Amino acid sequence: MSDINAILEPGMLVQHPTQPDWGIGQVQSNIGGKITVNFRDAGKVVIDGKAVLLLIVTS
Repeated sequence: MSDINAILEPGMLVQHPTQPDWGIGQVQSNIGGKITVNFRDAGKVVIDGKAVLLLIVTS
């Protein structure tokens, strides 16, 4: 898992780098490199943190 994904905690806002149409998502959990995110337009998605580097939304 990348260092950025390792710091993701529940409640943080993220975007998927190749799925901008999913909208902003809120991290639900980050366990063993599997990150569960609830995206505004795609619903709940489990992401392999080793394969995808999520983008942290700061504003």
